[in-house]
Parts: sequence; C-alpha cells; structure tokens
Amino acid sequence: MTRLALLIATEDGEACRENFDREVPVALDAYDATASELPDPSDVDGAVISGSRASSYWDEAWIDDLRAWLRDADEAGRPLLGVCFGHQVLAEALGGTVADMGEYELGYHGIERREDCPLFDGVDDRFTAFATHHDVVTDLPPGAALTAENEYGVHGYRRDHAFGVQFHPEFDRETAVDLIGDKDLPAETIEAARATVTDENVAAAKRAKVVFENFCSYVDRVTERPAAADD
Repeated sequence: MTRLALLIATEDGEACRENFDREVPVALDAYDATASELPDPSDVDGAVISGSRASSYWDEAWIDDLRAWLRDADEAGRPLLGVCFGHQVLAEALGGTVADMGEYELGYHGIERREDCPLFDGVDDRFTAFATHHDVVTDLPPGAALTAENEYGVHGYRRDHAFGVQFHPEFDRETAVDLIGDKDLPAETIEAARATVTDENVAAAKRAKVVFENFCSYVDRVTERPAAADD
C-alpha cells in the first residue's frame, strides 16, 4: 500500500488536512512542518507539501529544516509534490529561486500546460484552477521542465521525481470562498476574485484534481517494494 506523508506548512493544520484527505486517493500520514516534525524519508513512499501563509524565503528555522528534508528526500528518490508554498519551497530546495511578484493572483484562473508531464495526464491543454499567491518561482531548479504557466508566471514544473503546482487542486468551493473573504487586500481585488467563483469555474477546476490521482499512480509505479514471500 502506498504511504504518503502530508507535510503541513500552515498553522491551520486541521482544515489543510481535511482538504487533502478529501482529494488525495490514498491515506496520508500528516506531519506539522511548522514544528519541524518531519518523517525519515526512508519511512515513506513520497510526500505532498501543502500551502502556507509563509513565504519560502523567510528566515525561519522550520523552513530551513523543510528545505533540507526535501533535498534529502529528493536524493533518496522519493516522489514529491509541492502545492503553492510547497511548490515554491521545493523549487528552492532543488536550486531554484522564488520572489514576490508585486501583485496577487486570487480566484479561479486559466492555466496553460507546457511540456508533457504525467502529473497532468487527462488535464486539458488549457485548464481552470484556484490560485492564491503573491510569490512566484522566478527560476526553475536546474534540470527542471516547465509544465504549466499563465500570465502570473510558473504554475507547474517537474524535475525527475519532484513536481510542483502553484495552484490549489485540493480546494473546493467552500474553501475558496472562505479564503477570499479572509484576505486583507483592496476591495476591488476581493470583488474581482469573488466574481471568478462561478458554477462553470468550480466545475472546470474539479477536472484538475486528477493531478493527485496521477501523482499517487506515479508513486506506485516508481516505488520498489519487497517481493512477497513464497508460501
């Protein structure tokens, strides 16, 4: 059975776990990355790294610990999937760079696929997903391929067994609406984001959730398991 770690990088750990538990089709072992609670990479088949209110370039010990863990897990050949902050901190761990883009992408937006990637099997060349971020990957890790982007910048990359997505495939409509309402942003930004929460966009975004199924299938394909003993 596939064993995935969910590295929770936000203070709202319970809601974060509920979102991922709802969408990821395998059981997740949750760890509080903000407390540097991280498993031995050899004890898991792969890991998903969540979003966060933090920026990956902040000078905080837990972020340094997380980057170090991601490097170790990558070197051990563990498949990794970073989401939003997770996508950014994974990029940094592998040698990429992240910066504040000076604006905010918030709401349901169109994204274009680029290079072929198993994470996006079954996803249209142009798809819709929910995004909330002001930081962006400005330089991909050495050897990484761009797999998705829009006018705001990088929305996906892959390097070997490491994958990143800037958007939030784990969010449902309720989560998106609550998050928009919690943002301390100009009123026009909030209203523009609320206007994207339509039945059409919410339904379209559900199709991008297949990235979790694809990641789990990928982990299962590349994970070496002991052969069953003969009776």
